[in-house]
Amino acid sequence: MTNTPSAATLRRFLAQPCDFILAAAEGEHLDSLPKGMPEVAFWGRSNVGKSSLINAVMNRKALARTSNTPGRTQQIIFFNFARKLLLADLPGYGHAKAPKADIERWNRLIHSYLASRTSLLCVFLLIDGRHGILEQDEAKMAFLDKMAVNYQVVLTKGDQIRGSDPAARVAEVQAKLKKHPAARPDVFMTSASKGDGLDGVRAALYGFSK
Repeated sequence: MTNTPSAATLRRFLAQPCDFILAAAEGEHLDSLPKGMPEVAFWGRSNVGKSSLINAVMNRKALARTSNTPGRTQQIIFFNFARKLLLADLPGYGHAKAPKADIERWNRLIHSYLASRTSLLCVFLLIDGRHGILEQDEAKMAFLDKMAVNYQVVLTKGDQIRGSDPAARVAEVQAKLKKHPAARPDVFMTSASKGDGLDGVRAALYGFSK
């Protein structure tokens, strides 16, 4: 990672084109992706605010589709950012109402993706800041540890935290990350609606694109 970029540098960085290139429903669809381009992915529990965060971070209104219905993202959606970085929007986990067959298919697709993408530099693992790390999040963190896939925890909905200090929630999550070898030690507390904490994610993307 390079030194923290200035606000002006980040504005110029985000002004570059970001285009949809693929909706992958099967592992073999990944073969059509550009070769040799660094890649990052966004993952999290269903309805954690993943699409809203992607749109806010990239300063776009409708790059990723948002919905109040859990399980809306059923494929891996790829965007080509400035021919410098691939962004992957993964289906969420923890679909309480989704058919079991669909859940198994999504899991196979995600596992195939994580196992095969040697260009994947980091997974931005989104966790609901109101609740902290839940059992399903722990399971995915353990899976990423086992796969030796580097991941960055991003807490969402920070503006909706009630009854606790956001800084205390960050400290609580950081303490839990110490037992996860593939986790990056820092934690970003964000709010897509308020714009809080987004520059930390943007700076990380900037670093991965270099």
